[in-house]
Amino acid sequence: MLLLAPLLLVAGCAGVAEVAGTATQQDLLQVRSDLTTLQLQIQRAKTDADALSGQVDRRLRDQGAENERQIGALSRRLEGLASTLTALSTRMDEMSGRLDALARQARNATPRPGPPAAGTPPVSGAPLVPSAPPVAGGPPAGAGTPPVAAVPPPQSAPQAPTSRPATGPLQPKDIYQAAYIDFSKGSYALAIAGFREFLRRFPDHELADDAQYWVGEAYFSLARGYGNAGQGDKAAQSLEQAVQEFKKVVAN
Repeated sequence: MLLLAPLLLVAGCAGVAEVAGTATQQDLLQVRSDLTTLQLQIQRAKTDADALSGQVDRRLRDQGAENERQIGALSRRLEGLASTLTALSTRMDEMSGRLDALARQARNATPRPGPPAAGTPPVSGAPLVPSAPPVAGGPPAGAGTPPVAAVPPPQSAPQAPTSRPATGPLQPKDIYQAAYIDFSKGSYALAIAGFREFLRRFPDHELADDAQYWVGEAYFSLARGYGNAGQGDKAAQSLEQAVQEFKKVVAN
């Protein structure tokens, strides 16, 4: 009986150890399997992360290059616009200086109106009357007959023109002289029309530059008159037109 008890005890311990050993090995196998699966998942995740990181890097590089290209294009365009603006500002300053100098020179210079047209009768009261021819058979002059002082013209005789002849072609200096007379009288609208007619007919005449200048002066005088009369809108329009006409003088 005493010998049977230790044998049963040893046999029981051996069974428990066997059962415990089998369970531990299965757990190890399961753990190893799970570990292997986890390692594979980690590897795949790392591969996916590397691929995604590469795509992000490429996209960032492409976007950076595109941004640099756009920035470069905008910078070059901005530099071009700045250069153009500088050139235009410089040219505008030069034109303004030339215009001011030309205006001062023209104001200080003596006007060059053309001489009156040949054959134009002077503007006076009564027309000239030619002397009467001697009458055939009559007494000679000084033989007791008083001399005739003047013979009045008949009522139906036409009056002499007061400006320039209506017949015959107008000479360039006739049109220029008439327009300048209108300007000197303050009839600036008529002067502008006359000088423009001169420029239309004789654009290559030696007085064409003077006519163009007086057009600008006429508009400037109109602007000054409108300004004194309190008509600001008309004054601004006339002044702008004067600037345009003076620019034509500089351009020509």
